[in-house]
Formats: sequence, structure tokens, C-alpha cells
Amino acid sequence: MSGAVLVLGGRSEIGIAVAERLVKRGHGTVVLAARRSAELDAEEAALRAVGASDVVRVEFDAADVASHAELLRSVVDRHGPIEVAVTAFGVLGDQQRAEQDAAHAVDIVHTDYVAHISVLTHLANLLREQGSGKIVVFSSVAGVRVRRANYVYGSAKAGLDGFASGLADALVGSGVRLSIVRPGFVIGRMTQGMSPAPWSSTPDQVADATVKALVRGRRVVWVPPILRWVFAAMRLLPQPIWRRMPR
Repeated sequence: MSGAVLVLGGRSEIGIAVAERLVKRGHGTVVLAARRSAELDAEEAALRAVGASDVVRVEFDAADVASHAELLRSVVDRHGPIEVAVTAFGVLGDQQRAEQDAAHAVDIVHTDYVAHISVLTHLANLLREQGSGKIVVFSSVAGVRVRRANYVYGSAKAGLDGFASGLADALVGSGVRLSIVRPGFVIGRMTQGMSPAPWSSTPDQVADATVKALVRGRRVVWVPPILRWVFAAMRLLPQPIWRRMPR
């Protein structure tokens, strides 16, 4: 496969796990985009261990939306077409702090929603020019029905899910496909110290489901699949009960 795999959020456990699986399927070049990219030795080693022929590191600050267009264009100019782009950056933030500190609430929403709008719009334009490519967007079940316990993060994911759904429609007929992944609680660095929720998954399980969706051309994937039906039922819960639901 000639195109590069671009991981925006190059130290993300899920992003690296997806890239590893794509390398095993024949992708040779992986571009890891992250802040402090010089510190991605472990991530590069993991990709080379599964057969990556070239692992490139580039500086990427999701919060700096003004830099996104130039960064993405430079990736294409230097490393050729992007075959798969994975948006794997994001923050959980501190819900209790965000309820009192408006600046912290804005930071969460800026990273988890606004920065994604910027990146995805520029990516869509680049891939339309190519006439091909795949985009993976990591949404969350937290955005399907926003809970009081994590409404700042959940609201950002709700916005991202809606934007990605609309963008997927806009890309129909362009040769570009967008897949939306909706995991539940993922046990990893991002959730370290938190009690796992029912139907939790690991980064490897999310990556397996993501790559399977890419291969099959699926637009939306729930991880694990049972969450699709769980949240269909949860939409019907009365608000006084929903208000007491944990994160």
C-alpha cells in the first residue's frame, strides 16, 4: 500500500494500536504527529517491530488551529498521499474543576471539539484533492446522551460526533470515506485511576474494531457492539434517573 498512515495524537495508545494493525496489513510509512515528538521513541520502536519501513515524527499542537493547514500540507508534500488519517488526540479534563473554572471547560471543548473541526476540515480538503483516503474519528458513547457526571467532555464528543456524521455525508462520492468509532470506557493511560465502567474495552480491542470497520467500509462502529443497544435503551430513561448516572 503506497499511502502513509497519519496518526494525529502520536502517543495515543489507541492510535498506535491502530497504526500497528495497518502496518501488518501492508502500510509501510507511519507519520506520528504530536507535541514533543522527539520523545516518541517507544511508539516508533513498537511500529518498527511490526514491520513499519519508515516512521516519521512531526510536531503537532492540536490547540494551535492556525498551524493545522500548513502541517497537513507539509505531510503530503514530504511523504506522499495520506491513505489513512487517524484523529487520536483528546483530553478527559477534570469535570469538577470545569464546573467552576470556565477556562478549563473551554480548554476541554477546544481540544475535543474545536481542534477536531479544524483538523478534519483540512484533512477532508486534502483527501478530496487526492480523490481517495480514509479518515478515522474517535467519538465516544459519552456524546450519545450527555451525562451530568461528565457533561463538559460529553458535550464536546456530542458535537464531534455530529460534525463527523455530517462530514461523512459530505464526502460521499469524493472517494474519501470517514469512519466514526464510539467506544465506551477504555482502560488505559487516559483513564488510569478510574474505576472501569460496565462493557469496558482496551486500546487493542478498540483498534481491532476500528481496522475491521476500515476494511469493511463501515461508517459507524460501537466498541463493544453491545453498547449500541445499551444506549438505545438509555435514551428512553427519564431525565431524573439519567441525571444520577455515573460517568
